[in-house]
Amino acid sequence: MVDDLPRNPRYNCSSLNVDGRSIDLGRSGYAVRRQPRWGLGLKFVAAECPLAVSCWVCFATDEDDRTAEWVRPCKCRGSTKWVHQACLQRWVDEKQRGNRPLVYVLDLADRLISKACPFAAAGIMVGSIYWTAVTYGAVTVMQVVGHKEGLDVMERADPLFLLIGLPTIPVMLILGKMIRWEDYVLKLWRKYSNKLQILNSIFPGIGCPVPRIPAEASPLADHVSATRILCGALVFPTIATIVGKLMFSSVNSNLQRTILGGIAFVAIKGAFKVYFKQQQYLRQAHRKILNYTEQEEA
Repeated sequence: MVDDLPRNPRYNCSSLNVDGRSIDLGRSGYAVRRQPRWGLGLKFVAAECPLAVSCWVCFATDEDDRTAEWVRPCKCRGSTKWVHQACLQRWVDEKQRGNRPLVYVLDLADRLISKACPFAAAGIMVGSIYWTAVTYGAVTVMQVVGHKEGLDVMERADPLFLLIGLPTIPVMLILGKMIRWEDYVLKLWRKYSNKLQILNSIFPGIGCPVPRIPAEASPLADHVSATRILCGALVFPTIATIVGKLMFSSVNSNLQRTILGGIAFVAIKGAFKVYFKQQQYLRQAHRKILNYTEQEEA
């Protein structure tokens, strides 16, 4: 006797062994277990035994992902009976894409464009920086030499020389701005200041002995802002031109006047910077930390 239970399409047992005889149950979705029944022999009760459900696309089972949505799209049985909803959708998309040549070509073009866009963006950025440097170099030449003289120089020059030489102008200005020559001058002055007494009148305290030598930060640790270096380097030709017109107005040549103005500006700025660093050095050298004194409570 077999009790009738609701069928579950995800469960199946194909055969049953009773007293050495195999009973084929087919794909009924039932299993049978032996249960004693007093006075009436044996009773066979249908029970469900699980069959592993696997996706025929990704080969994952229901144990791998219990939240996945399963679907049975056709009358297939066995290993091709169940499939993930997402896997089947992706499989159908791939098949439909191959059956339509225009869609395939457009999809291929979209993939190529997506891969080429990062390289194109990098090329556009590098090109923009390069042509900006060329434009800045040309403007600097006209500013330093003079408007008409600068145009004449660039018209007579080789185009290849201009394409290579003009972008190097901002690069050289930035590299020159990164050279901290004031630190080397200050170290030499501190070392040989006792032999040059004139320095004591210009920079007081340079030759005087100090109680201690302050710990100086390494050049790498004492960094300067990149934006400050960039702005200072790019504005330097304009400042040199203005200082040259103010201090060396008697010089007729624009180029010589700008060069003299640039040298004067660098020298004056360096002197103030050396003086500031020396005063800071002396303040740190003469600094003394006092003991803490407890004030008596009134």
